[in-house]
Amino acid sequence: MNIKQISVFLENRKGRLAEVTDVMAKANMNIRALSLADTADFGILRVIVNDPDTCLKVLKEHGFIVQETDVIAVEVPDRPGGLNHIMHVLDQDNINVEYMYATVEKNKDNAIVIFKIDDQQKAVDILRKNNIPVMRKEALKGL
Repeated sequence: MNIKQISVFLENRKGRLAEVTDVMAKANMNIRALSLADTADFGILRVIVNDPDTCLKVLKEHGFIVQETDVIAVEVPDRPGGLNHIMHVLDQDNINVEYMYATVEKNKDNAIVIFKIDDQQKAVDILRKNNIPVMRKEALKGL
């Protein structure tokens, strides 16, 4: 149920992102989802990869500041209002979404959205109670 997300903290300078992707490519990391947020001085690259343990290790070995975080992957109907329905389900039970981003793939007719939520187990239970599919990490790797 929990998916391991790798966050990489980067100085906001030319070529720094390419350095990260170079290390990941050489370590045979396949990026399944990503998000990049930046400010004037730094950025945070969040990735879901095929092998988070190896990714974390090789990035640390190359001097990057990295952190592992648990997130959940939710199947969202790929149609107008699909995400809105899920947001209302979570809101009804006072579940706070800290951030979210989409994957590079779909599962059948559903988009896959990565959620960082303050109370993940409660969120998973509520989503499942409302018949909203939450993906297992093995399924996400196979897309």
